Amino acid sequence: MTPQTIPPETMTFVGAGGAPLSATIRRPDGPVRGSVLMAHCFTCSKDLHTTTRLANAFTQAGWISFAFDFTGLGESGGSFSESTVSTDVADLTRAAVAMLERRIGPCLLLGHSLGGSASMLAAARLHTVDAVICVASPADVHHIRRLLPVDAGADGKPFSICVGGRPFDLNPDFLDDLDNHDVLAAARSLERPVLVVEAGDDEIVGRDQTRALAAAATADLAVVEGADHLFANRDHARRLADVVVEWASRHASG
Repeated sequence: MTPQTIPPETMTFVGAGGAPLSATIRRPDGPVRGSVLMAHCFTCSKDLHTTTRLANAFTQAGWISFAFDFTGLGESGGSFSESTVSTDVADLTRAAVAMLERRIGPCLLLGHSLGGSASMLAAARLHTVDAVICVASPADVHHIRRLLPVDAGADGKPFSICVGGRPFDLNPDFLDDLDNHDVLAAARSLERPVLVVEAGDDEIVGRDQTRALAAAATADLAVVEGADHLFANRDHARRLADVVVEWASRHASG
């Protein structure tokens, strides 16, 4: 029987840069199977339909879900222009600490797109995490350059990008920081169960990226055929939710 859920709880915690970060906690009204920390995609927020659908699916299956906005995005404070992959990894670590302070985990780490790459990098620091799920995530953080202007950072000055019709400012430090991270090396050394989910019609993160990540992590690989990068179609989103919740029930102890 599917557990009923109670109203979501909103909270803030201090991010890596000192800004207040906004989070939503969803709890099942019944026995708890485990908890999941969720990291959204690049320039997205915890309220993106992909994240909320997954959070609700986990909660309906008896899991506590904790989704938060990275620095400068959604309802969180701070400036997105100061963001780097390093700050995302640090924000994830702070989110895990916030969960531990409330005695709710995490035992599972789930990230979407660049959030999945950051989750893989953060997992080594998070010893309560039993398993990791990367959804449509690049194996190389340099892959993000495909979304940036060709001349981004060439003059050492801040630059703007447009994602989903919205402008975002970034500093050259974002590009410099990419060289500090090796997602494949992190995946090879993790030694914990990993699920990589590939969106079958993903035009942002291609099959070569998801397959390389899965191979490095010796991960289980699931393909949601026909899905785009954001799993915008409800049937694809439902299939994604079914796949990750079923896998988590077998691989994260809670």
